[in-house]
Amino acid sequence: MADESVVRKSEDDGVELLIVKHPPVNALSQAVMAGLEREVAALQADPNARCAIVTGDGQYFSAGADLKEMATVGFAQAPEVVARGHRIFSQLETLRVPVIAAINGLALGGGLELALACDLRVAGDSAKLGAPEVNYGLMPAYGGTQRLPRIVGLAKAREMIFTGNLVSAAEALRIGLVNKVVPSGQELRAARDLAHTIGERAPKAVQAAKRALREGFPPATAGGLKAETELFLREVLPTQDLAEGLLAFAERRPPKFKGA
Repeated sequence: MADESVVRKSEDDGVELLIVKHPPVNALSQAVMAGLEREVAALQADPNARCAIVTGDGQYFSAGADLKEMATVGFAQAPEVVARGHRIFSQLETLRVPVIAAINGLALGGGLELALACDLRVAGDSAKLGAPEVNYGLMPAYGGTQRLPRIVGLAKAREMIFTGNLVSAAEALRIGLVNKVVPSGQELRAARDLAHTIGERAPKAVQAAKRALREGFPPATAGGLKAETELFLREVLPTQDLAEGLLAFAERRPPKFKGA
């Protein structure tokens, strides 16, 4: 299962495709995260890679963290899980080649954070994106509090994170969350076209430009990620509301939060 959770396919022009496979909604289980870490490390070491695409198998990009798994692993492992998520998404973000997210269906919670760690985002017109963690007594904890405002602005990021409301692909394009919207089912083809265009350009120039852009306008500071971790572990993890949110998710009912 772990070996097949993220599949890598090589194409022409140095384009590499990473496909998340965890049906039915490609939730980011620990097996998926391990697969991402493995394949990102392999890409970093591959001198022939010029551009990468991340997408989800089937109808969804990723509906976020595997809440069923989270409810069973125990909160004692939360610091390790959060630290691992930060490490893997930071490795993806700092990959020497550009990375494009081809967003099909849903990109929610950790799935949105995965897309935010990519350089560019292409979405199908039926896609929905959002940070619904507060609906389950959670908060973004894989870098979303740092990367989202740097892409859409602080006010819009606050609105999305505080309400947990989803945005349509058209709204995501309007606020700069995605670079392009195409007819549903064409997002991977559009991402491939963009990736092959990048792959035809001078690789050292593209990679140097990516590094200059990242270092000149840091998308997620170490201090911000540290604050996100500390607040999640201290203010969110011990709450009764989190336990209620996960239980309500499992029971498929609206949660009853008490602020405790």
